[in-house]
Amino acid sequence: MRAELRSIDTWIFDLDNTLYPARADLFGRVDWRITDYVARLLGLDRVEARRLQKAWFMDHGTTLAGLMAEHAVDPHDFLAYVHDIEMDVLEHDAPLAAAIARLPGRKLVFTNGDKPYALKVLDRLGLGDAFEAVHDLHAMNLVPKPNASAYRGLCDAYAIEPTAALFVEDMARNLAPAKAIGMTTVWIDNGSEQAADADRSYIDYTVADLAGWLNTIMEDA
Repeated sequence: MRAELRSIDTWIFDLDNTLYPARADLFGRVDWRITDYVARLLGLDRVEARRLQKAWFMDHGTTLAGLMAEHAVDPHDFLAYVHDIEMDVLEHDAPLAAAIARLPGRKLVFTNGDKPYALKVLDRLGLGDAFEAVHDLHAMNLVPKPNASAYRGLCDAYAIEPTAALFVEDMARNLAPAKAIGMTTVWIDNGSEQAADADRSYIDYTVADLAGWLNTIMEDA
């Protein structure tokens, strides 16, 4: 293991556009259904529904959080609808599975989605047995990343010492709260989201290929 990462004993990974490449556009299918849900619920055309969807995402962390705050939406109904998608765009990722298996210590998934969806994605990628647990939106009491409570709850649930943990995420803004509590942060710069902040001090590593980077850090002793 690379010297500066030898103290890491817990490896935490986001799910969508992190454990599979953004070019697969699986989340694009979820995103389409989120827009459709908003349009149907509020009787809007897709243009206005999408505008509201993205506004809630920016203001609340997820569209669901905005819908719950402003329209008392049942989160189970929402998640069941938006995650009802085909996953044929995902392929078994043997190199990533091998790289994660080599990591010393614990490995967890930390996602704003729900566990049933996450498990389907992981199985499709060949990562079904790669992680100790999936900490999902329900485990966060429906208060998603980047709310600080989500990170505290994760650490409390699994007795994680943040300064000995590393968090990998494609959404740069979700790394800032992790860095604030002492985690090492890795941004997957794969085009799914840009780090808009001028201050990127909360990002320790920027990588494009997760499996390649994991192999590199384990070879750079």
